[in-house]
Parts: sequence; C-alpha cells; structure tokens
Amino acid sequence: MQGLLNFLKGLGAARLTAMVAVTAALIGFFAFIILRVTAPQMTTLFTDLSVEDSSGIIKDLERQGIPFEIRNEGAIIMVPKDKVTRLRMKLAEAGLPKGGGVGYEIFDKSEALGSTSFVQNINHLRALEGELARTIRAIDRIQAARVHLVLPERPLFSREVPEPSASIVLRVRGALEPQQVRAIRHLVSSAVNGLKPQRVSIVDEAGQLLADGSAGDSLEGVTGDERRAAFEKRMRNQVEAIVSSVVGNGRARVQLTADFDYNKITQTSDKFDPEGRVLRSSQSREESAQTLNPTDGQVTVNNELPGAQGGGTATARDQSKKSEETNNYEISRVTKTEVTEVGRVNRISVAVLVDGIYAKNDKGELVYQARGKEELDRIAALVRSAIGFDQKRGDQVEVVNLRFAEGPAVAPINEPAGFMGMLKFTKDDVMYVIELGVMMLLGLLVIFMVVRPLVRRILAADPQGQGATPALTDGSAPAIGADGQPLAVPQQSMVDIAQVQGQVHAQTVHRVGELAERNPNETVAIIRQWLQEPA
Repeated sequence: MQGLLNFLKGLGAARLTAMVAVTAALIGFFAFIILRVTAPQMTTLFTDLSVEDSSGIIKDLERQGIPFEIRNEGAIIMVPKDKVTRLRMKLAEAGLPKGGGVGYEIFDKSEALGSTSFVQNINHLRALEGELARTIRAIDRIQAARVHLVLPERPLFSREVPEPSASIVLRVRGALEPQQVRAIRHLVSSAVNGLKPQRVSIVDEAGQLLADGSAGDSLEGVTGDERRAAFEKRMRNQVEAIVSSVVGNGRARVQLTADFDYNKITQTSDKFDPEGRVLRSSQSREESAQTLNPTDGQVTVNNELPGAQGGGTATARDQSKKSEETNNYEISRVTKTEVTEVGRVNRISVAVLVDGIYAKNDKGELVYQARGKEELDRIAALVRSAIGFDQKRGDQVEVVNLRFAEGPAVAPINEPAGFMGMLKFTKDDVMYVIELGVMMLLGLLVIFMVVRPLVRRILAADPQGQGATPALTDGSAPAIGADGQPLAVPQQSMVDIAQVQGQVHAQTVHRVGELAERNPNETVAIIRQWLQEPA
C-alpha cells in the first residue's frame, strides 16, 4: 500500500485527474454498449393508432410492466420482439385497439332498462358508422376513415319515403383508383338499408371530391374505361405469356390497344315474305232458283186443282245458280329486335417487340443474332390466335425483331436450398447484426485511438529528462562520477527540478515586469541601447 501511495503521489494531481476522467469515460462507454446490446429487440406492436387507442394500450403496458417505446407522436408503439404476439392477443381480448371509433361493442355494457328509444337509435347509428369505418380502413392505401350516415324517418301520413345518404372522409396514402372508390360506395350502400350507391359522397383529406353524392350521378363512363383497361391488360398478359415462352422471359415487349364502341344501339326490324303465304280462313256459299210457266199462260181454277189435267203442256223452266267463296291468307312476318350493349370491340391493334438470340462465339463472347422471318411469322400466328384475330374487323398485328438496349435478360438467382436455405435472416435481424458490428467497431476505435495514447502519455517518463542532464537549482554543475561521466539523477528528482526551474523563471519574469512598470523611462532607454548595439 505504501508503494501504491508513493506511486500515486509521484504521478501528480494532473495525471491523477486525467486517469480518473479516462476511467469514468470508459466505464460510461462500455456500460452504454452493454446496455444497448443486452436491451431487447423492439418491434412494432400497432401502427396508425388514434389518441384514445394509444392511451389505452400504454396504460395496459404500464400495468403489466412491459417496456415500450412511442414514436410518431403516439401513432406507433414498439415492444420487445419476443412478446409482441402474446401482447396482441391479450390486447385483442380487452378490445384494443378499437380503431378510433365505436362499434357494436357499445351495446355490451349498456343499460337497457334506463335507456330510451332515442338513445338506442343514436347508439345504433354510432355503432353502424364505426363498423363501416373499420371495414373501410382494411382496404389498401386507406389510413383513416370517418363515416357519417343520414337515416331520415318517414313522416306520418306521408306517401313519400325519404332516401338515406352517406358521406365519407378518407385519409389515404397516395391516390385511390376509380374501382376502389366505386367499391367503397357499393360497400356502404349494401350495409345500409335503402341506401343507393349514387347517394354516397367520398372526400379525401385534401378536400378533393372522389365521388359525388347527387342522385343523378352516373358511373357509366368510369365503367367503360375500366372495362377497356381490364380487357387490354388481360389480352396483353396473354400475348406476353405466350411470346415469352418462345423467346424467353424478359425478351418480349407487348403493347395492345383496343377500340371500343360505347354507343348503346337498339334496333327493331319487320320483314315480310310474300311467297310464304298461309291460309288463315275459308268461307263458301251457293244459291240456286227454278221457275215453271203454263203453255197458254191462263190462270184458271181447273188448272190449279191438284191432279187436274190442263189442256195445254208446260213450258221450259227458268233456273238460276250462284256460288261464292271467300279465302283469307296471312303473309309471313319476322320481327327482330337487336340491342348492342356498351363496350363492343371494334378493332384490336397489337405491337410485339422481340429480342434476338445471344450466342457465344469461339472467344466466349456473347454475339447478337437476329431472328429469322419464319420464326417471326410463327410468333405472329400465335399472337393472332391469342387475340381472336378478325380481318374483317380491321385487326392489326405487328411483330418486329430488334435488339434490346439492356442486353440479354439475366437469369433469376436460385435461392439456396437445404441447410443454407434454413438460414434466412429477416430485415430486423440484419439491422441488429449491423448495429452490433458498428458498436464493436466504435469500441475498438475508442480503445486504440483514445484510451491507448492517454494511458501511454500518463505512464510514460518525462521526455525532458531523457537524453539530457538537468542543471541543479542553484546553478551548480551536476555531480561527476569516478569514470568522468555525470551521475544519473532519479526520475522523481528530475521532475522536482523541472518544477523548481519553472517557478524560478516565472518569479524572475514577474519581477522584471514590476521594475518596468515602476521605471518606464529607464526601461525605454535600455531597450533603445539594445537595439543600437551590433548583433
């Protein structure tokens, strides 16, 4: 202990302070590294939380004593990775997060005996709006949603039934596609009794009107454009798939344009066939009459009696006969009604660009070779068959062989299988390993660039005492040994001598300054004399 105390006394106050500071800095640095390495890896528990949901989750985590981190002003909560699954299930059991709105759980703890019909109707409306908002948030690109429903009651003694309406405010990431807006309208209209899709208005967070809620709103134009885009995409994928199977993946580019007719035509035509007669009804009528005249032309009683024999003979008879026939015929008639729906394809144009063939020459270099005309004709025939080519309709198919700018397609990299395939690291694992590596590198840099030079400087001998023999304080020469060499002075003595010399020099300079202040004229004269003296 005495030797240690002597050693510490010999170091001096400045060196001891430096050693304490370096030791404290090292302890703090390595404590930070140890705490950072041993801290649990944090992962996201929930994102896009409302203030109510975030506060409820934080209270539950504090009650359980689980460490957590809050980011993005409470919208994101981070918890240890090994506890995230259990926490999600436990919070779901407690009904968290609620989604920033009230759903049908509002009826779980309500008092049915003390509530009026008005309160029940309001709660039902709030629950319906909350459930619709939760369902809409499940759609991609939608960050938050708020739904307002207007369900008017039918007035008494009124034949007219007022139509319900709805308004939706969305906060989206990016932009919504037209089919997504139309899907939201139909989703809400199907969930509310009597609500039509045309009565649903949608607005985004920037105040842009995505769907008008007027009764006369029509989606025919949007539907026609969507139908054309879907048709072109489907045909393009079919053509590209069949061409890529021949020339290779990534070596074909297909562009397809379809000309649609959006006019709805209703045509009615009547056709009569005069040769196709059909007997509908037939009517026949016959009439006959006969008249007898006597010879003499006299009229007597004897002649009129039956069995009387007149004196003269009978004359010729007057006969008349009439026949009438009426036939009714029907002429063949064909009535045809033709309705042409919207979206009829008038023409299809296809442009196919294929790359050439890359083969290795004798030097092992890739050389480009163009495809032959026969191969291009076969590809064009496949494309015609894939699109249902109709020459009368005016369809066009062009297949051109040109060299691509980016060169041959790169074959996909096969993922390692077996034991190497099991060593799959996630993004969090990679970032964790990188963080550990950076901390280890910083620790080594601090040790070799800061700690090591400080320790050497503290423990090393005074460089002024090496290679030179310091003079004694009183100005006398150093002691000489028997061999004529100066005797070595201990290191501690050298340090003390240097300190004494420094104090003497400081006192001398201070005295000279005081003399100069007291006698300024003599000081100036002495300096002028020094300047005039030759060097």
